[in-house]
Formats: sequence, C-alpha cells, structure tokens
Amino acid sequence: MSATGSSNTVRRPSRSGLAVLFGALVPLLATLLLGAPGASARAEPTTSGAAVRTAAPAAAPAVAPAAALTEVTGFGTNPSNLQMYLYVPDSVTANPAVVVAVHYCTGSGPAMYSGTEYASLADRYGFIVVYPSVTRASKCFDVSSPQALRRGGGSDPVGIKSMVDWVTRTYSADTSRIFATGISSGAMMTNVLLGDYPDVFAAGAAFSGVPFGCFATTDGSEWNSACSGGTVIRTPQEWGNLVRTAYPGYTGPRPRMQVWHGTEDDVLRYPNFGEEIKQWTNVLGVSQTPAATDSPQSGWTRTRYGATGDRAPVEAISLQGVGHNLYAYGMAARVLTFFGLDSSDPGPGPQPGACKVTVTTNAWSTGLTGSVTITNTGTARIEGWKLAFTLPSGQTITNGWGATYAPASGAVTATNATYNGTIAPNASVGIGYQANHGGNSGPPTAFTLNGTACAVS
Repeated sequence: MSATGSSNTVRRPSRSGLAVLFGALVPLLATLLLGAPGASARAEPTTSGAAVRTAAPAAAPAVAPAAALTEVTGFGTNPSNLQMYLYVPDSVTANPAVVVAVHYCTGSGPAMYSGTEYASLADRYGFIVVYPSVTRASKCFDVSSPQALRRGGGSDPVGIKSMVDWVTRTYSADTSRIFATGISSGAMMTNVLLGDYPDVFAAGAAFSGVPFGCFATTDGSEWNSACSGGTVIRTPQEWGNLVRTAYPGYTGPRPRMQVWHGTEDDVLRYPNFGEEIKQWTNVLGVSQTPAATDSPQSGWTRTRYGATGDRAPVEAISLQGVGHNLYAYGMAARVLTFFGLDSSDPGPGPQPGACKVTVTTNAWSTGLTGSVTITNTGTARIEGWKLAFTLPSGQTITNGWGATYAPASGAVTATNATYNGTIAPNASVGIGYQANHGGNSGPPTAFTLNGTACAVS
C-alpha cells in the first residue's frame, strides 16, 4: 500500500483497497500479534490528497505538496529503515504544531492516514501530521529491544525523531507543540517516544497500549507474552524508574499522557491500562488518586490525575465491554482537546516550554501559610494560567491571594487573577494561601502549569 515510483509519479493511496484489506485482517488478530482497528474505525478523511514519493536533498529538503500525503526520503538518521509519510494542510499555520500518528501491527503510514481523521483535523486546525511506516516483515514497531528503550540507542525511535527534526527544520514547527499518538503497536511506540524523548514531545495519546518497557526482550523477539497477557505488574516507582533510565540525568519537564483501553482487550490485556496509569502518574509526580472522574460517553469511564481539566497531566479512558480494536471516529478530536490543538477549549493559552515553582510554608499548631512563586522558564509568553498541585493529607485551604483555589483540599487548581494572568519568559508571579492542617504541615507537591510539570526548588 506504499506509494512507489519516481519523484514525478503521483499515486493516491486506495482507501477502498485498504478497507478490504482491513476487513480481511481483523479475524486474524489472534495470530497477527497486534491488529488493525475495526472497520467502524475507518472514518473517511475529507482530504483529497495523493501520495507522492519525493527525494529530499540533504542540504535543502523540499517542502511537501500541500494537502497531499507525501513520502519523504533522506530525512535523516534512520537505523531501522522506516518510511516517512507527511501530511501538510493547505491552511498550515505559521510555526505549526506536529502530530506523529503511529500505526498498528500489519499497518502502514498510508493506512493510518486513511483509517483515522487526523488529516481532516489538520485541515481544520493547521497542524502537520507525520505517519511513520515500518518496513520489517511484521509491520510492528520495535518497542522491545534494548536499543529502542534508550534515548539515541538506535532502531525505530531514532528514525521517528529524525522525522520530527526534518519537519521542524523545513516548516519552522513549534518545538513546544510536538505530540505523538498511536494504536496498539503504535500506542506502545507512543509510550516509548515519550520515555526516550521527554524534551521533544509535549504529550501523547495511546490507544490499547502497554507501559514503557513492559514489552522489553533481550533475545531479539518482538513479542513479550507476559506483558501482552497483563501479568507484568510493578510498583509506580518501578515503572517510573524504567522511563527515567531511558534518558539518565534528565530533569526537565515530562510530557503529559492520555491512555485508552477496552476492558475486554484480548490482545493486550486490560491490566496494562492500570500499569500505564501507575507509570505516568509516577513520572509526572502526581497522585494515583483521580482528581476527577466522569463518563463522557455511555460505557466510558474517564479519570484525570493531577488536575481536573482537559489538559490534566494524566488522563485515562476505560471502555466497558470493548476489545482491542477500540479506536473509532471522534476519538481523534478528543486527543486534540487533550493536546490543546483544537479551538473548543476556552482555558489557558499556550503551554510553557518549562516552568519552575518555589514554595515555602510557615506553620503553627493547627494552621499554616504557603507562598508559591511561579516562574516561566520557557520561551513563549503565557496568557492565562492554571497551577495544579496536591496538598498533603489533612490540609484544607481557608483563603488565598493572587489566585482562586478549587477545591480546597487534595488535588487543587489555582487559577490566575485578572491582574496577573500574563507571565513573560523568565518572569515570575507570586501567590499564596492559608490552610488548616491535621498535623502534616508540609508543602504541596506535583506542580503542573497549564498541564506542564514544573521543576520545584
């Protein structure tokens, strides 16, 4: 299903042919490692793009045709011979965001393009979509080898990072708005990319995946039966350590994560969903107790960790009675809301590239005051902010200044006042609160600013 031919040959990926192929593959899921999304998931993009194979000169890479699925070659270091497919809308914005959409086993970049609606959403919102494509026989991404599970180690993550770098250079993409999403094997790779390259990706969304490192093998096998069967159970700290080991010494902000899983998944069993939540709440330093729980659709349970809004540090959606092929039309729009790439969210403006929080407390027998300084250590101005943090057990805020605080205990969100909503790069804002305590007068923890985890000093 890949485009072939010379640089002057234009071929459109056959969506009808892909649909027939998908229908034939779905019954074989049990023997094909990880499967493609079901037929109901194949929303027809509203784009009219054709596939073009273009050779990109190393010195000055060619800009891809607008509104066309284009294969780009010569994009950079590519140790596992991945193919790169690119979709750039006619209405691409200046300094666009980039979404890396990663396919399932047996799939391809063109199949991911035709089987999801990211291209049509790019037409609406002006971002660029990268579709990596596997060439090895299994059509599965390498999420198992030691090379794949460390930054710059080789294999597929390095090739995908080269694709992102190519797009950033060619289109002056906004490096603070690079995102990854994937289905099944692509969901596993989403976890791997966020672990290997926390300084590259701002957030990820994984549909039917497993935690970073869960599929690790040392014998060259692509498959880990213990992980797929949901029997690899670790503590949050152990899962978090696997991610931190991928990039030793890294202390910057970590990407947010959205995970989706069906309770009847018979390919990557449902316990992997809970293990992903353990891993990413630990990595992002937020409580495993949900800050909010709701049901956005019948049969769905959505939990948010570390904050209550659309850009919480971790968001998890469980689909009751649904199997492995859970991706369906409309879910990509929810991904964009979590990423902050749609226009429906009236909340804060651009996320900071990085932030720092300084906190001090002054306690007495039953009460305390807390002073918090928020510093924008990124390069973009923040217009409107929400600072989420977790109060120690037994503390309840009784009043505050510089922000509004809700709720009064547990996972709290402080929202800017009318006079201090703008934070320029390298500028700071001070806020504070008074609270009662039941013996634990410690400072709050797990600070995130507009969904981005902050360093604490």
